[in-house]
Amino acid sequence: MTQSRPHGAPTLRAPTFNDLSESLRSGLKDFSAAPGLGLFFASFFVLAGLLMAGITVLTGTTYWLILAVMGYPLVGSLAALGFYETSKRLQDDDDVTFAAITRSVWTQRGGQLPWLAAIIVVVFLFWFFLGHTIFALFLGLSPMTNVLSTLDVFLSPTGLMMLGFGTAVGGVFAMIVFAMSVLGMPVLLDRDVDFVTAIITSIGAVVGKPQVYLIWGISVAVITLIAMLPFFLGLFVAMPILGHASWHLYQRVTTAEPAAVQNPA
Repeated sequence: MTQSRPHGAPTLRAPTFNDLSESLRSGLKDFSAAPGLGLFFASFFVLAGLLMAGITVLTGTTYWLILAVMGYPLVGSLAALGFYETSKRLQDDDDVTFAAITRSVWTQRGGQLPWLAAIIVVVFLFWFFLGHTIFALFLGLSPMTNVLSTLDVFLSPTGLMMLGFGTAVGGVFAMIVFAMSVLGMPVLLDRDVDFVTAIITSIGAVVGKPQVYLIWGISVAVITLIAMLPFFLGLFVAMPILGHASWHLYQRVTTAEPAAVQNPA
């Protein structure tokens, strides 16, 4: 038995706002079709968020929590692979058991996806470093050990300037990661390409139709941040829908199917 994946980057068309709404509808449909898998992969987001919050609270360094919350959506694509694989198999009427999905995701560890994931992690860590520098520049002389008890610091003129500047810088980092991964990760799952080609393909698509992709990116970020508010529990619903929807958006804008490469099993 052989398995095949199309070779080379796909030909992509410009998305429309209707593609966004239809992708979300398809994402909800896939979550309803495989809720157990959706909840399982979403649990990684929830546990990571709770662990992140718990560490900062226990160590008395909750000022890091703001940086983590602002950067948290950057790493969302790392756990989306399970949603992509589930949607792909549902679309192909393939096996969608827990064993089949997790085995398929695990086999990606030796491919190109870890390289893109590593780049995203590096960007996230650099954002932490830069965010801490921004804190120091604006509030370095302010007595602050716990943002939960010193919120007035952020409401001061200097604090508001820091929040505005930090948000703008964080937005740039988020857009860079979004541009690389919005189509880059689905391409790597679906095609026989290297991670550089996937990144270039994704960035090229975003640059080609920035207004639609910007709305999509903002929508994903806002929904994610809102879902994080009730102790990250909203991510159990938001992440599966958004993850499945991201796969369907990729499928909707893919217009050509290059020749497949046969890999002996």
